[in-house]
Amino acid sequence: MKKVISKDGTAIAFDKSGNGPAIILVCAAFQTRTMMSQLASLLSPHFTVLNYDRRGRGDSGDTAPYAVEREIEDIEALINESGGSAFVFGMSSGGVLALDAARKLAIAKLALYEPPFVVDNTRPPLPNGYLKQLKELTASGRRGDAVEYFLTKAAGVPADFVAPMRSGPFWSAMEDVAHTLVYDGTIMGDTMSGNPLPADRWPSVSIPTLVVGGGTSPEYQQNAVKALVDRLPDANCRILEGQDHNVSPDLLAPVLTDFFLLVN
Repeated sequence: MKKVISKDGTAIAFDKSGNGPAIILVCAAFQTRTMMSQLASLLSPHFTVLNYDRRGRGDSGDTAPYAVEREIEDIEALINESGGSAFVFGMSSGGVLALDAARKLAIAKLALYEPPFVVDNTRPPLPNGYLKQLKELTASGRRGDAVEYFLTKAAGVPADFVAPMRSGPFWSAMEDVAHTLVYDGTIMGDTMSGNPLPADRWPSVSIPTLVVGGGTSPEYQQNAVKALVDRLPDANCRILEGQDHNVSPDLLAPVLTDFFLLVN
């Protein structure tokens, strides 16, 4: 494990592996770098992979107050560690963070897997006051309730599925990072409202971008992938048949490798 120091003094932990052009992996809600390690290993024959813990997770620090700009500065610190430019892959809400970072940083190419936008009426939007409620639950120490609220309201998991999950072996790990669900909610903003994607948020992201989706993912996620491709000036779509939001790293890694190594 290595660490870089972000602009606000926060230590950001990362693993570095492989050789070749640098690629930074930006994880999703609940994830730490451990959960991206298999993908990192599959990419390392072709790239120098920086697989990091987003702030507030794993071995990385956290500095209040939270701001999306601070997470962008974390990615900037990793890009500087890589020599000043890098490819970036973002998973789910981490992909939305990567999109925001691409407006400001020296990112050569960008790949995203299913940013969890809700752009139409094919699933319910987030309830009014979602982020406020999530903040109140985490601030009052009700971490388990915050996890359940996210799963049922943002991830769309039926409540009767969540109840038995609370006694599962992985629940405590989810509670450990429950406070960072507020961070992901802040990043998502109003993009899960059921309305079209904002026209003014990413018009400057003109770098080559690949948006990947799963062929068996719910309709709303497939529609979100298409909407984002239509919104970006230089984006293409790739659908992985038989995959959903829990994509197989074995199938995702070759797609990312081909895209990032392709000479435009």
